[in-house]
Amino acid sequence: MVSSIFRAALLMLLSLTPLAGHTQANIEIDTPAIASIKRSMQQRHSQLEPYYSGGAIGFTRDGLIVMRDANAVPLAARQSVNGLIAAENQDRNALYREIARANSHPEWEADIRSTFGQRWIELARGGWWYQGADGGWVKK
Repeated sequence: MVSSIFRAALLMLLSLTPLAGHTQANIEIDTPAIASIKRSMQQRHSQLEPYYSGGAIGFTRDGLIVMRDANAVPLAARQSVNGLIAAENQDRNALYREIARANSHPEWEADIRSTFGQRWIELARGGWWYQGADGGWVKK
């Protein structure tokens, strides 16, 4: 079920309307590199989900995730969770970069990142945390 939820959220993100000011941007574009990144993110999501739900991890405004509350993670698991966060952010950064490259406009990466950041927050489940406009944490 978690995989299907993640898949649906990622499909929603990838079916966004074109970026403001970039009417030619194709966010639905699919390349072998993008498909590989999406698979990696989908496989990791089930490991991250309990930490989203528990409030340990939150979504940043720039399309990444961070350890929001380390106290919500048992000490023995913190290194593992930090590794999951690092891997997830590496994939997210690669996804934004690859979508921009696949559109032949690497300069659009910041706009793509911003759009995804907003959409990840919109698609977050109730009880999950995200970074508000002022940089403070908000529980959805």
